[in-house]
Amino acid sequence: MRNNGISITSITALILFVFVSCSSQDEPHFDPLINYLALGDSYTIGQGVQESQRWPNLLSVEIEKNKYEIESTRIIAQTGWTTKDLLNAITDVQSGQYNLVSLLIGVNNQFQGQPFDIFSTEFDSLLNKSIAFAGAKDRVFVLSIPDYGVTPFGSNNAVQIAQEIDIYNNYIKQRCIEQEIIYVDVTGISRQLGSSTGALAEDNLHPSGLQYSKWVEAALPSVLDILDK
Repeated sequence: MRNNGISITSITALILFVFVSCSSQDEPHFDPLINYLALGDSYTIGQGVQESQRWPNLLSVEIEKNKYEIESTRIIAQTGWTTKDLLNAITDVQSGQYNLVSLLIGVNNQFQGQPFDIFSTEFDSLLNKSIAFAGAKDRVFVLSIPDYGVTPFGSNNAVQIAQEIDIYNNYIKQRCIEQEIIYVDVTGISRQLGSSTGALAEDNLHPSGLQYSKWVEAALPSVLDILDK
């Protein structure tokens, strides 16, 4: 049967096309498997806390609660590492090997009093390498450096530490803005919690698992936005 030159078959096909198109637009994109690489220093390796309390591991748990599947979570980080140390440690990582990459680095450059231009040059290199490892810049997120001046370890020099950490973080944030990369501020969390009960590991310097969980709460919405793309 035909009506004004349009067949019922054609109308049915058109309806099916519109339905499928709308359905595909409404559903978020899910990568089948997430391979996550976390780059950093003592804050990423979780100095003073159990492996399960490291913030990258806590984040992986929360990602899976949101119906993604983590195939691997790899941490390349050590206590005391500067930007140079991290660069030396990632020479074997392949471009496109991961589909989610985080970067948190710089506190040891500041602590050791290294020239800032060394940090800025090496941080830029690490950011570019992170993009290459993830295969795209919209698969990378960066965390700010927490303020250890609020801990008993740094309390004697708290003002200078805070000022210098701010300089580092302002640079990191600006580079993220320029590269259109997600920047997650955890410095405010470290300052808010300070050395309050439960905020620090037993060394009274590094964050506790509780504080790391607060970092994950701050990062998770942005990370899920990344994975939905």
